[in-house]
Amino acid sequence: AEIMYINRYSEVFNKKSQNFRLQKLNPSLILAKKYGNLLHLAPEGYGIGNNRNYYFAHMINCVFDCRYCFLQGMFNSANFVVFVNYEDFFRQIEKIIKRFPSDKITFFSGYDCDSLASESTTGFISEALKFFKNLNNAELEIRTKSTFIEPLLDNFIENGVVAYSLTPQKISSKFEIGVPDIEKRLRSIIRLANLGWKIGLRFDPIIYFRDWSQTYNRFFEYIFKNIPEKAIHSVTYGSIRYPNKVYKNIVKLFPEEELFFHNMEVKKNHTGYSKQMEDEIELFVNESISNFIPQEKLYHCFNS
Repeated sequence: AEIMYINRYSEVFNKKSQNFRLQKLNPSLILAKKYGNLLHLAPEGYGIGNNRNYYFAHMINCVFDCRYCFLQGMFNSANFVVFVNYEDFFRQIEKIIKRFPSDKITFFSGYDCDSLASESTTGFISEALKFFKNLNNAELEIRTKSTFIEPLLDNFIENGVVAYSLTPQKISSKFEIGVPDIEKRLRSIIRLANLGWKIGLRFDPIIYFRDWSQTYNRFFEYIFKNIPEKAIHSVTYGSIRYPNKVYKNIVKLFPEEELFFHNMEVKKNHTGYSKQMEDEIELFVNESISNFIPQEKLYHCFNS
């Protein structure tokens, strides 16, 4: 590879007039340090049971190419950025834990990337597991669509949640480019569950189409039939939605993609399905999933 030295990653990554779609075909890897505040409070209403929730991004951009992904509308560049100063992330996490010693806190990894899918390059998850192993009041969620689970096989931690993003195969085949199919992800989930890992199921986004409820009903039945309920830590779901600026950028990239126009409504703070449609999704998912897990394990992520 050709190596180029720069002063700040932003001078390359944030340049205007870059084409995200073209760069996605052959992205470069940018190694950088991240400064300042490395952790952020999760939006209100987003969480999996704990009072305090933080997310962090040790990497920007994802190896997968999901058509609905918000990253393509958030950033100018599709290049990968890996922040190599992992110890600084861990130090800030440690400060928060010491600040709230009596609170159980969830830290979400994989907000701007898929941590597990990138592990063979970054090694971040292996370091994070060692760090979190002895933290009593901290919980690490690893959000992923990857079947690369080798780092988790011999490094089980009691306070870890492996959270798999899942959609019906007919949606995944069309909109989740490069993502392993549902059966492969399910095999990975079952293998981790058998090792004692807590499993999170993330049905987000729920996408509305002609026979959506029948499709998701069959899908939920298939998923919960194969994963033991005792292994399921939490289930979250939400409809397709974007901040307005991100939505405008994505539409410029895909001006003919029906996904971004069908049933979408521009609101004050975000673009997404209508309130009536979101209520319909919420009612359906609650009724359908309550057949398989207790209600207290189910959380919904909707914009107000």
